[in-house]
Amino acid sequence: MSISTVIKSIQDIMRKDAGVDGDAQRLGQLSWLLFLKIFDAQEEQLELEQDDYREPIPTKYLWRDWAADEQGITGDRLLEFVNDDLFPALKNYSANIQTNPRGFIVREAFSDAYNYMKNGTLLRQVINKLNEVDFTNSNERHLFGDIYEQILKDLQSAGNAGEFYTPRAVTRFIVEMVDPQLGEAVFDPACGTGGFLACATDHIRTHYQKTTQDYQTLQGQIAGVEKKQLPHLLCTTNMLLHGIEVPSNIRHANTLNQPLSNWDADKDVVITNPPFGGMEEDGIEKNFPAEMQTRETADLFLQLIIEVLKDGGRAAVVLPDGTLFGEGVKTKIKEQLLKECNLHTVVRLPNSVFAPYTSIKTNILFFDKGQPTEHVWYYEVPLPEGVKAFNKTKPMQLEHFSACRQWWGKRADGFKAREENRWAWKVSIDEIKQRNYNLDIKNPHVEEQIVHDPDQVLAQYAEQQQEIQALRDQLKTILADALTGAGSTGANNV
Repeated sequence: MSISTVIKSIQDIMRKDAGVDGDAQRLGQLSWLLFLKIFDAQEEQLELEQDDYREPIPTKYLWRDWAADEQGITGDRLLEFVNDDLFPALKNYSANIQTNPRGFIVREAFSDAYNYMKNGTLLRQVINKLNEVDFTNSNERHLFGDIYEQILKDLQSAGNAGEFYTPRAVTRFIVEMVDPQLGEAVFDPACGTGGFLACATDHIRTHYQKTTQDYQTLQGQIAGVEKKQLPHLLCTTNMLLHGIEVPSNIRHANTLNQPLSNWDADKDVVITNPPFGGMEEDGIEKNFPAEMQTRETADLFLQLIIEVLKDGGRAAVVLPDGTLFGEGVKTKIKEQLLKECNLHTVVRLPNSVFAPYTSIKTNILFFDKGQPTEHVWYYEVPLPEGVKAFNKTKPMQLEHFSACRQWWGKRADGFKAREENRWAWKVSIDEIKQRNYNLDIKNPHVEEQIVHDPDQVLAQYAEQQQEIQALRDQLKTILADALTGAGSTGANNV
């Protein structure tokens, strides 16, 4: 049975329950169940491997004890156990991160979790459906992301706050090109459900992990921060699935909620798709230098990434076209980026990569800290022959990056093998300065085509409207900030 079939069955069961209202709550319900199932599967493995194994939580709360048997407790007894025993016990579980790190992870995972279901018989049906998926099987382990994506596709409000599930092809391409090594501090400051971090973990394990000591090194080198409870729980679960036994480096917090100066420049690799198009809450911008303050989330994250990279560190960041052509504070941030880092490559993605969440055009910026930019290589990834747009049933695939991967070259020699072609071109820093740091430079080798297809015209119109709205929001924020600043003296005198 396919994962999408299992998830559809679970959703259908949950729809019958009076306590679960909408897809967001269905996802929340599913998340803590998934966490406990996957946590227990890993515990069974650790029990086989460790001579001095000790259970991190009492046996009766392990999945195998109360959920694994399809003929186990159900109805009111199950509901009573979950609400009156399991949740209170795990939320208040006393576990020290030094002496019982995995017990500590369970408490953290349950700190904001909630059981929405009110019908114990339906809850048992959901549990039994989940038991059809074997997450210890390496083939099924990779389907974890599909579970989240499947439900996210059903969320009507997906993308409203600029948060999008990053297609696996984009994630894998970024990780391959950045090539995180064993022992390097890998960081995603807006990690969501952990797609980048899981991919980086797999990459290091496949290419660089050889010994038991290497395995221990990998355990401590992956870190991320996620603002929202639900993606944070899913990311923690995802890390468990990918062999990180104690994902305590996945923090539930707002990365931007402390002064920029508090951060150490100690990250070797930053890979991320920060929220864009959204606005941060009042006051967050005060954590940034006065001349660089804005409430646009992507702009703040770009500043933070530059700050946390160590000299020689490298980053790959997904950003919208608005960041490339935007002015004002955006210009100052781009000037800083090009002075402090070598922005060696901008990969321009087709505009439907993030469909159905948004039609906004996106780019991947690859840069290394410590040397100023002398020139920027651009590579435009075209849509495949005969494809008008990607969509949720036909998303972008890794092979669509094949030509770019062949062209890429070696970072060690400064990518000297690169040559211009139909999809690749080079722009000097002098030209970028003349353009007032506008990085939205079109492909000079491809003439702009006049489109007559009504679907494409409508998609372009929708994209332009989104860009206009984003600029309006930005203007409103600037005006509001200016008015607040102007009125603050008078306010103090009242």
